[in-house]
This record gives sequence, C-alpha cells and structure tokens, in this order.
Amino acid sequence: MSLLTKVLFRKKIPKILAGHIKNLSTQNENVNNDERETHFGFEKVKESEKQHKVHEVFENVAKDYDVMNDAMSLGIHRIWKDYFMCSLSPTHNTKLLDVAGGTGDIAFRFIDYVKTENLNDCHVTVTDINANMLEVGKIRSFNLKHEPSLISWQEGNAEQLPFKENSFNAYTIAFGIRNCTHIDKVLEEAYRVLQPGGRFMCLEFSHLENSAAQWAYDQYSFQVIPVLGQLIAGEWKAYQYLVESIRQFPNQESFKQMIEEAGFRQVSYENLTLGVVAIHSGFKL
Repeated sequence: MSLLTKVLFRKKIPKILAGHIKNLSTQNENVNNDERETHFGFEKVKESEKQHKVHEVFENVAKDYDVMNDAMSLGIHRIWKDYFMCSLSPTHNTKLLDVAGGTGDIAFRFIDYVKTENLNDCHVTVTDINANMLEVGKIRSFNLKHEPSLISWQEGNAEQLPFKENSFNAYTIAFGIRNCTHIDKVLEEAYRVLQPGGRFMCLEFSHLENSAAQWAYDQYSFQVIPVLGQLIAGEWKAYQYLVESIRQFPNQESFKQMIEEAGFRQVSYENLTLGVVAIHSGFKL
C-alpha cells in the first residue's frame, strides 16, 4: 500500500465510521420519536412511560388508599362494591380472578359472600402490578383471619397475566382498568384466562347521564378531591391524576363496544349513582 493510499485510508475510515454511528443514532431517535403517545390524566406521555407513572402513583398512595376511598366517595364506594359482588352472584366452584385488586376490597367481599351462602370449592386469586398494594391486602387478609385455602396473591400485569388460558370461570376488575396503558390488551387477556362460559365483570368510574349533574361532579372532583389527597395522604398530584384519568376513560357505549371486540358476548352495563360508576358485564361463549 502506498503512503498516499495509507493517508487517505486513515482519513476516510474514521469519517465513514462516524457517519455510520451518527446515522444509527438518528435512527434510534426517530424510533423513540415515533413511539405512540397515550394519556396520563390530561398529560400526554410515551406509552412506555405510563406504566411506570401509574405504578408510582399507587406505590405512593397504597397505605392510605382505603381511607381516601371513603373520604372521596363519602363511603358510597362500599355500596358500589357490595352491589358489584351481588351482581356477580358467585356459585359453587367459582374460581375468581380479581385483577388490580391489591388491597383486597373485592376479594374480601367474595369471601364474605361465599361464607354467607355456604358455597363449596370457591377460591379467589388477587393479582396486581403493584407489590405495595398487594402487601396492604395481605396484611388486611391476615388481620381478618381469612382461610389461606380461599385466597391467594400474585403480582402480575393485567396486560400480560401470569396464568394459563381457561384458568378461571369469573374475572373482576374494579377501578383499575382505566389506569392500564392498553385497555384492549387487558380485555384480550381477560378473555384468554376465562373458561368457556366464564364471566367478565368490570366496575369503573364512568360518565354521568345528566349534563348538570356532570358539571357538579366535575366541580367536586377537581376542587375537592386533590385537596383531600393532600390533607389525608400528602399526595395532591396523585389524586389530580386519578380525577383526570376518569375523564379520559371511554363512555359506557364505547367501552361496551371494546368488550365486544375482545370476543365477549351478551355484553351489558348498568349505571350506578347516575353514571358516576358503571358495571360492565360479558361472557366468554
């Protein structure tokens, strides 16, 4: 190789490599910029960021979650959840999966229902993506002296459940699905883990039927709930997000259509308290 060729080689190769590295960097930036956005309350965030942000919210509010539920709803959430369980109407041999149920509110009502009705061979599995919420539920369950054979706990993501298909004959999710990044994936997973004939039930905040009532509800939500969050849990932003997330959730008819698109049949919904919350139901047939 001549001296001239060596000089040119040495000068060109670093430039070529530098250009190649720059192109790769630009491509990576474009991939990140092209990532789909979703909502975190009223804020727009990358889809990959939402799960972490939601996880942080519930990690921070876990220990005061039940107290805040009482304060925000003036205790009415207890009636909603009682009615929700009565609507499910468990029978003998009900194997329930309660998703996003970390603190145990729905699971404990299931156990009470099973005992009251003297139902046999029933069990509830509670799953939640947040370990802190599950710990709160486990402590509550221990203090209530629940039989270990009736309840089990499993950390898991509603969008990718750690269970085999056709594992349960009932699925519940209460006030949790609106916090998920991909609601369609949650519904698909619910369908997958349910046995044929199994029932899907969701209790979630929704949209009021009356515009004047909706206005009054909005005033209470935005003016009062974050203040309560600050006073009781020391968490203004977390409860500001919770209020905003309710407004971003699909209305009753739109959510019903999503459930049908996931494969469920005989899909219906029932409004409670003028539509502050709604119960959605469907069957895997």
